Amino acid sequence: MYIVRSCIYTKVRCEKVKNIRILGVDPGYAIVGFGVLDYDGVKFTPIEYGAVLTEAGTPFPERLKAIYEDIEFIFDKFRPDCMAIERLYFTSNQKTAIDVAQARGVTVLSAARRNIPVSEYTPLQVKVSVTGYGKAEKKQVMEMTRQILGLAQIPKPDDAADALAIAICHGHTVRWS
Repeated sequence: MYIVRSCIYTKVRCEKVKNIRILGVDPGYAIVGFGVLDYDGVKFTPIEYGAVLTEAGTPFPERLKAIYEDIEFIFDKFRPDCMAIERLYFTSNQKTAIDVAQARGVTVLSAARRNIPVSEYTPLQVKVSVTGYGKAEKKQVMEMTRQILGLAQIPKPDDAADALAIAICHGHTVRWS
């Protein structure tokens, strides 16, 4: 892809690519953060952000079903062109890692059912893309996310802010690929 006068052009065809709508997802099984952004190659426009919540004590299969149904609703309502999701990395609690991976799986399944491309980004990639510094602290990433999107306040919950940062990372990656 090439950026020419703030417009995205592909190498294969020289036709303008319209704005892309990106769904960013911060996976989890108690809280799944999401953020929907439009991106024109220069400016991000926030459309919606929030979180899918599941209640502790609910049987795990029911929690996965609730996540799937809510993510399906988000896909149906906002019709993203692509999805960006955090790549999982756990070193300590394997039970948590497996549960988060299952929740992440139902989210990816929802995108796959619609033939929506899914891109994965590590926390390091997100930090570098949003702040320019791979060792940025969470507060720095959240503040830069707020500034990039022109929001009055840092998005809440934190999982939604993380999802928006993941979407920004994808926009930046698409712009330069």
